[in-house]
Amino acid sequence: MACCACAAPHASAQEPDISVFTIRLADGLTDQPLDGRLLLMLSTSDDNEPRFQISDRYDSQQIFGIDVEGWEPGQSRTFNANVFGFPAGSLRDVPSGQYYVQALLHKYETFQRADGHTVKLPMDRGEGQKWNRAPGNLYSTPVQVDFDPANQSGSIEIMLDQVIPPIEPPADTEYVKHIRIQSKLLTEFWGRPMYLGAHVLLPQGFHEHPDARYPLVIMHGHFPADFRGFRPEPPDPELEPEYSARFNLEGYNRIVQQEAHKFYNLWTGPDFPRVLLVEIQHPNPYYDDSYAVNSANLGPYGDAITYELVPEIERQFRGIGAGWARCLYGGSTGGWEALAAQVLYPDEYNACYAACPDPIDFRAYTVVNIYEDDNAYFEKGHFGYVARPGRRNYLGHISSTLEQMNHLELVLGSKGRSGQQWDIWQAVYSPCAEDGYPAPIWDKKTGEIDREIAAYWRENYDLTHILQRDWATLGPKLQGKINIYVGDMDNYYLNNAVYLTEQFLKSTASPAYGGEVDYGDRQEHCWNGDHNEPNAISRLRYHQMFIPRFVERALKTAPDGADVSSWRY
Repeated sequence: MACCACAAPHASAQEPDISVFTIRLADGLTDQPLDGRLLLMLSTSDDNEPRFQISDRYDSQQIFGIDVEGWEPGQSRTFNANVFGFPAGSLRDVPSGQYYVQALLHKYETFQRADGHTVKLPMDRGEGQKWNRAPGNLYSTPVQVDFDPANQSGSIEIMLDQVIPPIEPPADTEYVKHIRIQSKLLTEFWGRPMYLGAHVLLPQGFHEHPDARYPLVIMHGHFPADFRGFRPEPPDPELEPEYSARFNLEGYNRIVQQEAHKFYNLWTGPDFPRVLLVEIQHPNPYYDDSYAVNSANLGPYGDAITYELVPEIERQFRGIGAGWARCLYGGSTGGWEALAAQVLYPDEYNACYAACPDPIDFRAYTVVNIYEDDNAYFEKGHFGYVARPGRRNYLGHISSTLEQMNHLELVLGSKGRSGQQWDIWQAVYSPCAEDGYPAPIWDKKTGEIDREIAAYWRENYDLTHILQRDWATLGPKLQGKINIYVGDMDNYYLNNAVYLTEQFLKSTASPAYGGEVDYGDRQEHCWNGDHNEPNAISRLRYHQMFIPRFVERALKTAPDGADVSSWRY
């Protein structure tokens, strides 16, 4: 449509050619042809490598992307004016000047899935699906070049000659243990060995009380390289303070260490509840985690976590092993996962505390109603249009639009393979398309919404709709278990969906849901219900806030004969 014409400029057949970039694959880096997404980055700053200066904000440095298949050492690939980019849509739109230039190949692997599809995707390699840090990815040393899009004298050649090294897995400590299991369910789906992992924080006195069995608490969230927020050592006095632009705080890294040490003292003290505290690793070829549900594109992660990983954790570390003794909480992605797992597995968990959850009602898919809106990127009138916002601060100032966010993802990966936020929502919620990749909820360039795909989302993953549709059976199982918290100035407008869910829970649901929905005045993303501390602090205190509340509930709701004593020492 007319209002989108400026979004993706391309060279026409009549326009003269421009200066191009040629990316060559150095000899000796691989002994087999490579598939993947080849990325070219131009930066005006030498503060860091260009690969670390890309974001979906208005002030991002420049990036372009193309798919490559069967790329062999010594061969080259070319970036010209027809290659789509972000923020500028074409090399033709990049101003002439001096730039620091870098290229990177995000490597794909081939999967032959049980559903009959063969797909090429970037498997996580221990980094949590970060294209600019993934071990095995190839990249070039940044070079400074003079670039003029109108200069047709020849190409600028870049050599891929570096490899990102592997990541060492974390070691066990006195309190933190790490497990990794091969999932039978996921292995069958993906046609190759697939694994789930977890970091388990053992309660104080675990070894001194061999007959104790413990409740299980799961903190859902993005890929954890190791257990976070637990530090036996005092804060490092030599740690150089770092400024947090997000919270406008100098020395926030010191605050993080301080809070982690405070939690260690609380955890090992005499009065904190004795539970198994778990963070799950479930990265996959589409994202740093699976959203903890079954999916046509990702496979049965919900069942694999609930029926394979959780029982194995409880077996190894003496968990009670019953739904009344399990709890879920998390923020953002983790907030959605906590609520979704509670709703979809109502008997397996006894409480969820969902902070700033990703959209739980697709009538407010951030600022889009996927059932009624025609376009995700623009609100349109007969003569004008306005771009839909994607990110704001607590004053409402916008730093990204939905179009910008999605166009960066389109540069990072075709067919929903960017490894970013909007693509993982699509991968989890969509049916599988004919080519084996997720069916698009909207056209990635124009934003035009597919209503048939939206209807599929509604029936399978719209949590408010599922609650309304199935409350006659779900309601009795979920009483007192659902708790939701969000700031009313959430950066990603996630409060909009919570309003709709609250309307059902508080006005319509019968029997009464018996939980809590709460809002933080002018609070941004990650607000979790703490009205006393600023967001920068409360986001570091999920365990202190929710574990005692869950234990109180567990003791009240434990069935007759349940073990409510061995772990209370």
